[in-house]
Amino acid sequence: MSWDFALLLFIALVVTGLVWLWDRVRLREARRARAQAAAQACRNNAAGLDPQALQAECQQAYNRALQAPWWVEYCVSFFPVILFVFVLRSFVVEPFRIPSGSMLPTLENGDLILVNKFQYGIRLPVVDRKIIPLGVPQRGDVVVFRYPVDPDVDYIKRVVGLPGDVVEYRDKVLSINGQVVPHARDGDYYEPDRANYVGQYQEQLGAVSHRILLNVNAPQDIMPITRFPDFKACTYFSDGVRCTVPEGHYFMMGDNRDNSLDSRYWGFVPDRYLVGRAFFVWMNFSSPSRIGGFH
Repeated sequence: MSWDFALLLFIALVVTGLVWLWDRVRLREARRARAQAAAQACRNNAAGLDPQALQAECQQAYNRALQAPWWVEYCVSFFPVILFVFVLRSFVVEPFRIPSGSMLPTLENGDLILVNKFQYGIRLPVVDRKIIPLGVPQRGDVVVFRYPVDPDVDYIKRVVGLPGDVVEYRDKVLSINGQVVPHARDGDYYEPDRANYVGQYQEQLGAVSHRILLNVNAPQDIMPITRFPDFKACTYFSDGVRCTVPEGHYFMMGDNRDNSLDSRYWGFVPDRYLVGRAFFVWMNFSSPSRIGGFH
């Protein structure tokens, strides 16, 4: 969906840009010549008028001839705006809306967030090809990416496994490269999607300390929903899954561990599908107090 919008924005940029350039190179000068000719014809054909009336009438004739067609006016007016939005959205920041509760309690359904588009490298818009590598995701980053099962859909999850990591999630305990990721109980959280309270925990994932939701008494039911690429890198058990993250890929999980469709079910996210790092909630119309940064 965002890819479709990027394509439409690019088409609008090209169309308005070409009209803007055509107007600067040819149309504007042609209109000015026609306007001068119209003013001269007015002066030649306006015998008997007093000088003030003659000047007013000829100025009107000049202005009418100088007026650009409506479609040229629209394109010339909108081109700078579209150019600004295109550059900002393609290379700096892009807004997204959180559509579900899979990232609770970090992000709520309805949060409007900003995503840093350049932190993981500069990509060509529309074709989405990286041309300047600037950085790579770190464990704990909250990342927007194209859903590997349907790349037209944007997903948001937290980076748990980096290339080469062995990620294991068994009996609701997360381990990375054989080390249990520490987490400590931090009260309860009311989950609006399920209208009940669930355990809230503080988790230390790499350098990032963040909160997760975990119901230790809920049934464990992790099974692949598709035979994803590098399927053989994962082994499924009755109590969880263990995966070795391939090179150039990442293992993503939602903070709402029992209510998130993530890499445990559909596999790994290739680097080329990364959109950017989410870093700021700029509005939630149901809860304006949520505006601010997050981890």
